[in-house]
This record gives sequence, structure tokens and C-alpha cells, in this order.
Amino acid sequence: MSDPAANPAAFTTRGVLALVLFGALAFVVALYGMSAATGGSANDGNAHAGGKGLNGFAGLVALLDADGFDVGKVRDPAGLAQPGLLVLTPPADADGAKLEKIVEARRKIGPTMVIAPKWLAMKSQSLTAKRGWVILGGTAAPQWKDFHDEIGVALGKPASTAARNWHAGAFSGALPQAEAVESGSGRGLVPLVTSGDGRLLAALIGDAGQYDALYDFGGLPHGIGGADEALFPLVFVFEPDLLNNWGLADQRTALMARALVVATGGGPNGQGRRVPVLFDQTLNGYGHTRSLVDLAFRPPYLAATLCLLLAALATGWRAFVRFGPPRLRARSIALGKTALVDNSAGLIRRAGRLRLVAAPYATMMRERIALALRLPRGLDAAATEAAIDAAQARRAPALPLFSQTAGALRSARGPHDLARHAAALQTIEKALT
Repeated sequence: MSDPAANPAAFTTRGVLALVLFGALAFVVALYGMSAATGGSANDGNAHAGGKGLNGFAGLVALLDADGFDVGKVRDPAGLAQPGLLVLTPPADADGAKLEKIVEARRKIGPTMVIAPKWLAMKSQSLTAKRGWVILGGTAAPQWKDFHDEIGVALGKPASTAARNWHAGAFSGALPQAEAVESGSGRGLVPLVTSGDGRLLAALIGDAGQYDALYDFGGLPHGIGGADEALFPLVFVFEPDLLNNWGLADQRTALMARALVVATGGGPNGQGRRVPVLFDQTLNGYGHTRSLVDLAFRPPYLAATLCLLLAALATGWRAFVRFGPPRLRARSIALGKTALVDNSAGLIRRAGRLRLVAAPYATMMRERIALALRLPRGLDAAATEAAIDAAQARRAPALPLFSQTAGALRSARGPHDLARHAAALQTIEKALT
């Protein structure tokens, strides 16, 4: 292990922890920003569920929500396939083929209500105007090519004051203005709301479905449709003033609007049960696809995301609780005499030839002791060892004789015997020198 004092860390443990926590927080904020980027507020003055101007339908949303309905706004195109009453508020220049595809796909999923646009609105320039307030500058009928081309939508000024009144079964009231009334005409339309002069302000597409709740709403007899309980109703509201914020300012219109929503969402068997009411905003420019971040936290990908988070936490915890400072990498080839001896010993050990160093080591120890004792030069091995034994008998009589220990080392074969006899020779050397 390295010495922490000699190699101080660049960051303390607290500093590293602070950096990790800051990075994790920044990552979470970035993920939230990515997943929450849904287009911002929809109160832009246009005719849709987010508009709070005269031509918008935010009032209808608030009315149903306050009455206990399960109200939602759809910005993800995938949400158009959810069960429940889908309210479409397409602009006048909407793609008719796309609109047709959405409506036809829902005929066996849930009821659909299409509200036609009418007003040409401009943003109010008044300093006292709130956000979303508009100035109504004219009218224009929608031209949705390839979407129920058999149905015509027309604008006309009522011939009399009574013509601006509307009737729907047990409900009646008056439109908020008399300049232009939008109505529909065509084959297969079942009247639900009519004007004082008989024009269709809201109608049901007559088909093989059974829609008793809508027949009751319009004061129509049962049995005028088919008996297919698998089909859901498709309702056109040609006059948007029946449902927009301007129209709902009248209590009678608000009660009729609520009853129309209840009847349309009653299901194919006309039981009148409340279903979720979904207001589409994809056709009004607020659609967005589900991001990868959003998908990561939804089944079935949620399990994989949780596993990755747990693995990251385990890795971070393991990094912070490890024992000791980090180990520094050593040199491949060490320096100095000690390294040379260690390398040589390692080479001999790996070769498995320890017994071959016993005799040379005994000879080396004999020469070193003879040099330390100033013995005469030119003596043979036997005479030198005898002289060492004589000196040992005088200075260290308790130790075994050098000649005996050297002979035992030369005849040793096992590593333990070699080490033991070599250590004994070192003890004799220390005693004599």
C-alpha cells in the first residue's frame, strides 16, 4: 500500500461525494426537463381545450372536472386510442385524411365528439387583457377534405332573432351572438341540437349502432338506429358556441353541454355511465411523442431502469468504503542491490535448483570468516575450517562447529534444511566477527 502522506489524494472523500451528488442532481434535473418538455401552456387564444378566450373550450374542461368527471388532455398521439369519450377540436386547416383515420379507429374503442371551428381570433392588444384573451375578427367554415365529405358545413346569418335560439330535447336556449350561425347538412345525420329555423347545430352520425342515451337527449324515439352494441357514437357539433367559453357563460347552455357530454359518453348500450373525457390537443399543434426518458420509467422498461440504478448505487458505495488509499503501481524493474538479490533469488526459486547453491554458500561463508579472523592465506579448505573451529571453541563454544554446520549445509536438499543450516552459519559468523 502507498503512503497517503507521501501521495496526497487530489480530492478528499467529502469533495468526491459532493461532486457525485451534484452530478446526480444535475442528471435528474436534465431528465425532468426532457420528460416535461410537452410544449408549455396551451392558452394561446386558439379554439381548443387549453384556450381561455371566448373561442376556447377551457370552460368545458373546468365544468366537467368540477362535476366529478375524469377529465384529461391528450398530447401523445398514442393516447388517442384510449377508451373514453374523445373530444376533437381540430382547426379549420386540419388534415382531413388524418382526422378520418383517428375517428374511424375509435368506432369500436370509445365515443367521439368533433367540434367544428368557426371564429377567426386575434390576440388582444389591450394592456388590461389577460393571457389567452382574444378579439373575434370574423368567421370561416372548416374545409376538411377526405373527412366525411358527404357532410357540408355552412355559415349563415339568422333571418330573425328567434332563429338564433337552439333546442335539444328538454333543453333550450340562445346563442351568444346573431352575426353567423354554423350548421351542418348531409345524409345520415340524426339531429341532436337544432336552431330556431331548423338548422342542425349538433348531430349524430346515424349508423348501425344503438345510442339510446343520445336519442333521449335529443327527444328522439328509440329504435331509429341499429342494434350493433359494438359501435360507439360519433357526434358532430357544428356550432362551437354551444360548447365554447362564450356559450357556457349562459347557464342554460352549460347545462345542455353537460347533458350532451353525458349522453355521448354513455356507451353503445345507452346506460349513461360516466366514462373518462379526453380532450385532444395533438391536432392543435401540441402533440409530442413519448421520449426515451419517459419510456425508461414505464413498464416493461422500468425493471431494467431500476436494475441499472441499483447497480450504480452499489458501485458507488463499493468505491467509497474500500480499504485504504489506492495502491500505486510499482516499477517493473526495481533499483538497487536489494532488487538484484531479490530477482536472483526469485530466479533460483522458480528454477527449483536451491540445492545447487548450498556448497557455494558454505564456501563463501568460510572465506568471509577466514578474512575476518586474519587467517594465513594459502591454507586449503580443511585447514581453514579447522582454524575456524579452533577460534570458535575459544569464542563461542556453545555453538555447533563451523565444519559440521558447513558439511550439513552441503548435504541438505530440502528448502527448510537449507535455510536452517544457512542461518546457523550466519550465527557463527556473527559470533566470531
